[in-house]
Amino acid sequence: MTRRKFSREFKIEAVRLVTDRGVAVAQSARDLDIAESVLRRWMRELVVTPATAFHANGQMFHANGQMRADRAEIAALKKEVAWLRAERGILKKAAAFFGREAT
Repeated sequence: MTRRKFSREFKIEAVRLVTDRGVAVAQSARDLDIAESVLRRWMRELVVTPATAFHANGQMFHANGQMRADRAEIAALKKEVAWLRAERGILKKAAAFFGREAT
């Protein structure tokens, strides 16, 4: 089953259905065939960052558009941390081995 994608305009109109027209969230979600939690998330996104909400397939971006770059940097740093921890473990074992051998 593929994930459904909704246009920015659809999301804005879905939120307006609740906020402007006063239709209940549960009823709107049923009418639009989406999960109630999805509609509530769209409502939060539109309140938090109305100018940049719903860009890039629903991903919320910071005002300067750096969220994707930040996530990529975090992933790279996590990979580097894992590598450095493994390297440190090897060096600890080597130091212990050569320390026992020297005595």
